[in-house]
Amino acid sequence: MASEERPTARKPYLAGGAEFAVLYGVKRLQVSQWISRDHTLDYRYAKIISGSPYWLLQFVKRFGETTPRPRQLNAAELDRLVKEQSPGYWVSEVEQLPPLVGQAELAALFQLADGALVRKAMSTGRFRPADYTLSGSPIWLLEPVVQDAPALQASARGVEWAIDQQVLAALRNGTYDGPGSKIIPRGRAANKPAT
Repeated sequence: MASEERPTARKPYLAGGAEFAVLYGVKRLQVSQWISRDHTLDYRYAKIISGSPYWLLQFVKRFGETTPRPRQLNAAELDRLVKEQSPGYWVSEVEQLPPLVGQAELAALFQLADGALVRKAMSTGRFRPADYTLSGSPIWLLEPVVQDAPALQASARGVEWAIDQQVLAALRNGTYDGPGSKIIPRGRAANKPAT
């Protein structure tokens, strides 16, 4: 159950768009422009979770050296981010990541209409705290969530919290393509025709 004390799991070091921007001293919009306009950044070293990219911190810390106009990494911010995510470990390839989920994936996993029930369970202490909060969004390691499912199911009133085994298998083997697995354009980008 979420309110019990748990050992802290090791997790891979990651950075969302907001953290990426802080590490290079730019506005978050600049990170989006590196992707959409400049094409100096892509999603090759990112995992899409709940519709947002989360880059491997190993890649992020070297990114500034690879751009046409080199950028200086803020070492103090890097240290802060590493401490915030510790105990953690460095990953150099997306395929090395353990299964990670956000609210969209959890809604699919537990067959919920949306993430509102996850947020409510978190706020009441029935759902485990997020392993990360990056760019303002909670992210969990999948396996501890699955281990907590029986206790969550036993304490539930009105919601089964039944695990969809197909979604679980897809999340575990990296083939999940349901809600949250793709970036959904917002704002002006949503109105542009697909190319």
